[in-house]
Amino acid sequence: MIVGAGIGGLTSAIELAARGLEVTVLERAGAPGGKMREVQVGKAPLDAGPTVLTMRWVFEAICEAAGSSLAAEVDLEQAEVLARHAWSASERLDLFADLERSADAIAAFSGPAERQRFLAFSEDARAIYRTLKEPFISATRPSPVGLVRRVGPGGLGGLINIKPFATMWSALGEHFRDPRLRQLFGRYATYCGSSPYAAPATLMLVAHVEQDGVWLVKGGMHQLAQVFAGLAQRLGATFRYQAEVSEITLERGRVDGVTLANGERIPADAVIINGDTNAVASGLFGKRVSRAVPATPPPERSLSAITWNLVAKAEGFPLSRHTVFFSGDYQAEFDDILKHQRIPRAPTVYICAQDRDAHDGPAPEGPERLLCLVNAPAIGDTHSFNRSEIEQCAQSTFGLLERCGLHIQQDPAHAQVTTPTVFEQLFPATGGALYGRASHGWMASFSRPGARTKIPGLYLAGGSTHPGPGVPMAALSGRLAAASLTADRVSTKR
Repeated sequence: MIVGAGIGGLTSAIELAARGLEVTVLERAGAPGGKMREVQVGKAPLDAGPTVLTMRWVFEAICEAAGSSLAAEVDLEQAEVLARHAWSASERLDLFADLERSADAIAAFSGPAERQRFLAFSEDARAIYRTLKEPFISATRPSPVGLVRRVGPGGLGGLINIKPFATMWSALGEHFRDPRLRQLFGRYATYCGSSPYAAPATLMLVAHVEQDGVWLVKGGMHQLAQVFAGLAQRLGATFRYQAEVSEITLERGRVDGVTLANGERIPADAVIINGDTNAVASGLFGKRVSRAVPATPPPERSLSAITWNLVAKAEGFPLSRHTVFFSGDYQAEFDDILKHQRIPRAPTVYICAQDRDAHDGPAPEGPERLLCLVNAPAIGDTHSFNRSEIEQCAQSTFGLLERCGLHIQQDPAHAQVTTPTVFEQLFPATGGALYGRASHGWMASFSRPGARTKIPGLYLAGGSTHPGPGVPMAALSGRLAAASLTADRVSTKR
């Protein structure tokens, strides 16, 4: 039994069904995807969650385990421009899939010395990724001691070089002299819902993950969820939507099924929960299983967001598929969110222009689909964001875009706003946190629960578990949950 059809649950369903197990997926929403969701603005479908696919090898392995291939299941294009970045109407920098092309762009933007520093930074990011890929990212919840054992004596130097005790911001200060580049690469911490001022320097590996390939899914990221649900069904898995689980039931201390909100009882000898671990800890699946994982205190939550899904005409600034407009005071932005627990007065803005192609071609004629996002505090369970707050945030957000030369002709009838309060309603017990626990401090990555819990037959998957948030990491968590469940079944039978 799998509770939740996010990418972690979908991956578990594929892996288990491919091994011949009887699999039922229960999803409280009306479609698969979880945070990889889709909204309708007018008649247009828009991605309202993750917007890129990286670490392609993860999804290739999942499809191969199912007897298929990623190319046969999903239509992908590799982005030539990873992202466009702007600080004003005259300060603009693109990063490219081609490393040398990015280096040349940085040289033109910040000077030849920064070009060399960028190449050294990229090499460090690649080394961090390679050091952690097998012993941490792909492993079942390693501890610090376990990580050292896995890499062996020859790998200790690599572990030291990943700078676990330095903050990302301080490490970037050693790499770059241009504060704008420090700000640009510091943004990678937010991909894990964290602040570059508190996250460990190991998160520099995200730069290599993007450099290794950013892929666009034809039809939007939600299409990936639909495809994976279909693949699981072809393998024999059963999906039930609008099926909210109210309790995981136990018999003699072991999982024996679930009870739905409508009272229906469904037996199961094992359950994978693909949801935020705080939903388990807070008792949303029953008090008896709440002890399975520790709760995440509100101060340790990751970032939330305020998003605008728009169908609008965008003029002036040449948007790429992914464009970031930076605030003038990065430190103040994160102080507002994390220290003062308020919407940043001057936010950084991310825009996904879903109708722009992978080759940075011409802008579409007429209105286009846009997702605009700013980071916000995860207080959706204790604070209801009122109209005045949202309007003030919109003025700051779209005011920055105007100053950078981007003019968006909005129509309220073709817009949908999502706040941390709404994210809390969609994903209860999170406060709207989109990435589980924040990756602050060197021990944060080891604090995420693994696939196994204290309760026999109960497993976890999703971005709030090991190895962490993001589409590929959540997919890996689903593989780890399926592998743990399978191994435990064999052990129990023996």
